[in-house]
Amino acid sequence: MRVISKFIAPMVFYIAYSLFRSSIKQKSLKKHTVVMKLFRFCADNGHGKALSVYGHLLHFKGEGEQNRIQGGIYLQRAAEKGDDKAQYQMGRIFETGYEHYFQPNASKSVAFYQLAAEQGHQLAIKRLIDAYREGALGLDADPEKEQFWQDRQASV
Repeated sequence: MRVISKFIAPMVFYIAYSLFRSSIKQKSLKKHTVVMKLFRFCADNGHGKALSVYGHLLHFKGEGEQNRIQGGIYLQRAAEKGDDKAQYQMGRIFETGYEHYFQPNASKSVAFYQLAAEQGHQLAIKRLIDAYREGALGLDADPEKEQFWQDRQASV
């Protein structure tokens, strides 16, 4: 059954994302519940984009700390699968920390920002430029690396 679930997860995600973006019954609690269940099904079966979307919704829009922490866990899984948006969000989460689950960790933050920036994520690039300019996130001020990321920003 697990193999079948992994196989159909991309199709289910497409349906869920289409419903999510649809203007039909925008304020419907029933629609929201169905879409969130579909996203969770896909995320639990390892679909990268579903991990990112579902994690983002839980972490930033979820009610209660447990949902927000769970969202961070889904975001971390998406980031580890290579999703640039999730990598940027994990950089932010590790920069400031979140509750007791995600302790502030500058090296993890920088690592996630760099992964996202290497894929061209503009906000991650901007954060690295600022960090190398200011000597933030445990990094030394480094004009050469600042310039490298500025050049990268201009070329993306």
